[in-house]
Amino acid sequence: MALKPGPKRKATSTGQPDKRQRDNKETPGNTPSLKPPKRPRGK
Repeated sequence: MALKPGPKRKATSTGQPDKRQRDNKETPGNTPSLKPPKRPRGK
């Protein structure tokens, strides 16, 4: 599987490219633009 083309997301807090591609937390206030994890938690 090839790498995803295109520019990386910019982190709003630092202005740097965001290294996270998936959201692995269920805490409120998390970045809604990140995809949810593929694997369910606790398994």
